[in-house]
Amino acid sequence: MNNMTDAFTERLRALGAEGAVVEFDTEVPTAAAAAEQLGCEVGAIANSLVFTADGDPLLVIASGAHRVDTRGLERSLGVRKIRRASPEFVAEATGQPVGGVGPVGHPQPIRTVVDRALAAHPTVWAGAGSKHAMFPTNFAELLRITGGSAADVAQS
Repeated sequence: MNNMTDAFTERLRALGAEGAVVEFDTEVPTAAAAAEQLGCEVGAIANSLVFTADGDPLLVIASGAHRVDTRGLERSLGVRKIRRASPEFVAEATGQPVGGVGPVGHPQPIRTVVDRALAAHPTVWAGAGSKHAMFPTNFAELLRITGGSAADVAQS
């Protein structure tokens, strides 16, 4: 394991998460690539996507099968404008690279929304802070470790 993965694993343990971080020889920066490596449905990949919500960081943990409906989230969260964050903003807010952002381990807490569709999968795979690592978890654990709220995030 590398230092970033070790630090991420320590954070998971501190939060009482049970899944072990899995490292890959190749990058898994997309839900499709991760699902192929893991042999699971793309919908079981928990993408950690960073947006700006009225200028503040917003982490949306979305099913890999979904495209986030930012207008719907604006309404449900009561914010004026949600935009995809720049790679620089993502790195600053999370301390992790685009394509490897995990649901936890950020320098400061980030407002988090977890896609209800992930509840349909007994095991979901989330980023572990690097483009080469993921960990198994589930919907309830994601809500608990992130302090996030459940929401329908997909475009309909």
